[in-house]
Amino acid sequence: MFLCGCLITGAFAPYNWWPLAFIAMAGFLFHLQNQTPWRAFRLSWLFAMGMNITGLSWIHVSMSTFSGMSLAAAYSLVVVLCAYLSLYPAVAGYLLNRFFPTGNASRLLLAFPALWLMSDWMLGQVLTGFPWMWIGYSQADSWLSGFAPLFGVQSITLAVVSTSAALVLAITQHKIRWLFIPVMLFIGGYGLQRQEWTTPGEEVDFALIQGNIPQSLKWEPSEIRPTLLKYLTLTQKSMDADIVAWPESAVPAMENDMREFMTNMDETLRSKNTGFITGIQYHDQQNNQSYNAVVGLGLIDKEGQQFYQYGQNNRWYKQHLVPIGEFVPFETYLRPLAPIFDLPMSSFSRGNAKQANILAKGYKFATAICYETEFSDEMRQNIHDDTQFIMNVSNDSWFGESTGPWQHLNIARMRAMEFGKPLLRPTNSGVTAAFDEKGRLLASLPQFEMAVLRVKVKATTGTTPYTKWGSIPLVIYVASSLLLAYRRREV
Repeated sequence: MFLCGCLITGAFAPYNWWPLAFIAMAGFLFHLQNQTPWRAFRLSWLFAMGMNITGLSWIHVSMSTFSGMSLAAAYSLVVVLCAYLSLYPAVAGYLLNRFFPTGNASRLLLAFPALWLMSDWMLGQVLTGFPWMWIGYSQADSWLSGFAPLFGVQSITLAVVSTSAALVLAITQHKIRWLFIPVMLFIGGYGLQRQEWTTPGEEVDFALIQGNIPQSLKWEPSEIRPTLLKYLTLTQKSMDADIVAWPESAVPAMENDMREFMTNMDETLRSKNTGFITGIQYHDQQNNQSYNAVVGLGLIDKEGQQFYQYGQNNRWYKQHLVPIGEFVPFETYLRPLAPIFDLPMSSFSRGNAKQANILAKGYKFATAICYETEFSDEMRQNIHDDTQFIMNVSNDSWFGESTGPWQHLNIARMRAMEFGKPLLRPTNSGVTAAFDEKGRLLASLPQFEMAVLRVKVKATTGTTPYTKWGSIPLVIYVASSLLLAYRRREV
């Protein structure tokens, strides 16, 4: 079972061998047949452990490289985290064999998909949530991705587990009719991919700046000026763009101390008829709260009437913070224990769940900072009919040359599919990229290069069904499936 879990990691980025998801999940389901509830718990935990250990091993890089922790200690913490995350699928396996022990069709096609989705949702909510390895992300390149704008990434997960269940039924019952289910799901996904959910409009010329600042130097006071000079050098060559975008924390200091710089940037870019979006930190002196922020400057509206003001409204404060990295729970007790609990910029406050779209040259941007792209149900609260782009500023330098940045890129790509909005992704060291409203890659930069990504992207208006309804249809489906499966458990 552990090996089945390891196998499924190959379906995720950067490998993208998406058929492996069905093989691994079918193998998992096959071995759950005729097991006691606690045996099913252990097997499910082993499957999830294999998936998480191989899929999330990149987490150790930030701890071993930047927090002063030994490699052995970092790996140990990753194992503990994966063991915890694996409990959710394990509970799903237990409940499946406890309440639906008979190996019939309703057990596999109704109960199991519903329980798996419930475990995923808990995984995405409890202790701030960590929905990184949702299986739906493995299908960004398959026809099943067509379901994303309809019901979100978890509808793709549902399609994967339902297809795997149908394969198991076809093998164990020797009935080819069950293969009708995956055939119809793939055909349906193919058809949905060709549906136009939102309306593309005028083309906008973007310059996404990748500064490639080493993470070890990023927060050194002596590196503020060299960092800004790098970004300014790249920006001066891109003044003819409609909008220039810098990544998360590109300005490596508090906005309080950078007012003159920000004012000068605003005046310069407005004089060039260019909009500007950048990551920066902001400290609210009145309430003594700090925020990881994105600010829009330069030509905010097309008339150029709005000027930069310190603490202005045209900004986004990160709402979903990274535990340990951006806030420390029980920090009075934890901070003295180890360097990992005292990382730079680990005392941020949360922004509001709903905030206005950022404006740049009259275009409206729903904004997500780094980790926030994982939480689609939260992001959709800030996606509106007149939202034209998604701006995802990020800094994945914490994870070096691991698979983490590529998985993160794929997660961001799924948001473009779900919301039918083009997504721009300026990052510090990669992967800087742009996707259209269907999640198709328009352009990208190599990692670990100081460079500018010039790309033209069409502004898009309108909303998808998922934007309007979120996970409500899936919740109804899960509840109905469990009820029907329980009534048919002996059939």
